[in-house]
Amino acid sequence: MIPSDPSERLSLLRRIQEGDLVIVYERHDHMKAVKVIGGSVLQNRFGVFKHSDWIGKPFGSKVFSNKKGFVYLLAPTPELWTLVLSHRTQILYIADISFVVMYLEIVPGCVVLESGTGSGSLTTSLARAVAPMGHVYTFDFHEQRAASAREDFEKTGVNKLITVGVRDIQGEGFPDEHLGQADAVFLDLPQPWLVIPSAGRMLKPDGILCSFSPCIEQVQRSCETLGLKFTDIRTFEILLRTYEVKEVRAELGKGDEGFSFRSPPHKKRQHSTEKGDAVEASGAATVMAKPCSEGRGHTDMGNTMCIHEEFPFAESINAPMLGMTAEGVGRLIRKGQEQVIAERRNIIEKDIFNALWAQLWVYCCKSTDK
Repeated sequence: MIPSDPSERLSLLRRIQEGDLVIVYERHDHMKAVKVIGGSVLQNRFGVFKHSDWIGKPFGSKVFSNKKGFVYLLAPTPELWTLVLSHRTQILYIADISFVVMYLEIVPGCVVLESGTGSGSLTTSLARAVAPMGHVYTFDFHEQRAASAREDFEKTGVNKLITVGVRDIQGEGFPDEHLGQADAVFLDLPQPWLVIPSAGRMLKPDGILCSFSPCIEQVQRSCETLGLKFTDIRTFEILLRTYEVKEVRAELGKGDEGFSFRSPPHKKRQHSTEKGDAVEASGAATVMAKPCSEGRGHTDMGNTMCIHEEFPFAESINAPMLGMTAEGVGRLIRKGQEQVIAERRNIIEKDIFNALWAQLWVYCCKSTDK
C-alpha cells in the first residue's frame, strides 16, 4: 500500500492478490496478519474462511465463513502493523510514533537514520513518511533481530525504502558514508549520549535529532552532551488515554462509578426480531464513556490519573505518589475531601519531577553544525 517508486500511483481501492499480506480484523482487540495463499484457509471461532474467496476483493471487505461468521480484510498500514507484529523488543505505539514523525519534520524524500531497529514498529511508519523518494537506514546490533526485521519489511512491502544494517551504533557510531546526509536521526538506546556526537556529524545543517529514554536521568545526561552542538533542545512526556464508549440503559443518576453519561437524540430505537419484524425498544438509552484501565505505550501507564482541578501544576500524576492505590485516590476526590488533598500537595509539588521517572521522555533538538 506504500508506493516505493516515484512513478507508482497510489490507489486506495487496490484489490487483494495472492501473496498479499492482509490484516484480518475480528474485533478491535483481536487482529492478525495473514498472507493470502490460494487453497489455504483461516479457521477461527467464527468459522472457516477460504483464502480463494478473498482474492479480487478490495481491502476493507467484509467476508463470511461457512458458519456465516465474518471478518474484515484490512490493508497492512503502519498503524495496524504496529498492533499485530511480533514483539522482539518493547515497541513504540501510535501515540509515540505520530509524535516522533511530526517533530522530526519528516516529509517525502527525507533521509532518516535510526538506531535501534528493534521490532520495526517505528521504522515502518518512517518508511511511509519518506516514501516514495526518501530512504530509512536503520541499525541494530543484534544480527537475528535485524534479519527478522528485514523479513517483516518484505511482508509489508516497504523493503525498498529501508536498509537494515547490523552495527553497534552505541559503540561504533554511525557509518561515515552517511556523513552530512541525514535530515533526521532517531535514537532508542540505553546510553544515547554516547552516540550524539556521531549523530551530529550525520545530520545536515538544521537537521533534527530525536531520542527516546525511559527515565529522566538519561535525559539529563543526554542534554548535557546535546548542549555542545545542538540548539532548541526540548523534552516531552507522551501520554495517551483511551475511552470505552457504549450505549446502555440506566436510570438517571445511577450509572456505574467512573462513567460519564449523555442522552442520545432519540428516546426509542428499533431492532429486528429473528422473524425480521421491527420492534420498538422502550426506556431511556444513554451513551456511557469510561477510561480504559490500561493503554498501550512505551511504559506502563495503567495507574496514571488525571486530576486537573486539584493539581493544576501537573497534567497527570501516579497514584503511588499519594501513598495509596488509584482506587483510593478516586474515592478521595469523589468525596470532596479537599483538605486531605491539600495536606499532600506540598509533598507532591516537591517530588513531581522525581516521580515521573517511570514515564516516557522524548527530547528533540536541532543541529547547529554548518
